[in-house]
Amino acid sequence: MKRNFKMVVRYDGTRYQGWEHQPGVEMTIEGKIETVLNRMIKDEIDNSKSEEREFVPVKVIASGRTDAGVHARGQVCNVHLDTQYSVDEIWEYMNNYLPDDIAIIELKEASDRFHARYNALGKTYVYTCYYGKSKPVFDRKYVTVLEQMPDLDKMREAAKYLEGTHDFKSFCSNPRMRKSTVRCVDTISIVQDGPRIRLTFHGNGFLQNMVRILVGTLLEVGFGRMTPERVKEVLELMDRKLAGPTAKPQGLCLMKVDY
Repeated sequence: MKRNFKMVVRYDGTRYQGWEHQPGVEMTIEGKIETVLNRMIKDEIDNSKSEEREFVPVKVIASGRTDAGVHARGQVCNVHLDTQYSVDEIWEYMNNYLPDDIAIIELKEASDRFHARYNALGKTYVYTCYYGKSKPVFDRKYVTVLEQMPDLDKMREAAKYLEGTHDFKSFCSNPRMRKSTVRCVDTISIVQDGPRIRLTFHGNGFLQNMVRILVGTLLEVGFGRMTPERVKEVLELMDRKLAGPTAKPQGLCLMKVDY
């Protein structure tokens, strides 16, 4: 009998081609997790020596995809497993065989109806920039280095236009998006901590590359290449070409998923 498990995953996305398993692409977070779980189920079948039990490939369902090079401290996913192993045994097996840059930080049995993507109510992303005289040697893979200090007050002013429920088509990198591009971004905070500038976004969901495009646009305002009022116009015109560039992936981290 299959059981549904909810897991919270932490990963350094530096060397991966994103979350989603892709044909012919070895380095994905989802692919690594599924490989370990498939090995676990195969081992269990072999050890049980049951001729009646057939192997069925495991499919992991995530709250959403992260891009190549993007990190996560609190990605959530669920998986249905036909196993007699306990939660602790599964947890130990996964962390034993997963690469050092992927870790399961929480695992528990969930109801059969729990779905990591469909049941998600909100997400928190943090994008970290760095501006200073020295180099961020030890966290260089997790920040985006800026060539000049942006005007944070102007960025905060522009961010106010982006808060709330809007059609964020201008901030979606997928031109063939058929589903609704309306999302609610509850809050955008911009805080400086020494040489680090952290942009925190909380919303009910985000489009493809949306957070990175929002960051790129806000930085354009901070650098004086766009006015705060122009951001409002870009939002209303619903044209990706009018928004700022897509910020680099390494500064972005999925922090938390709400249920």
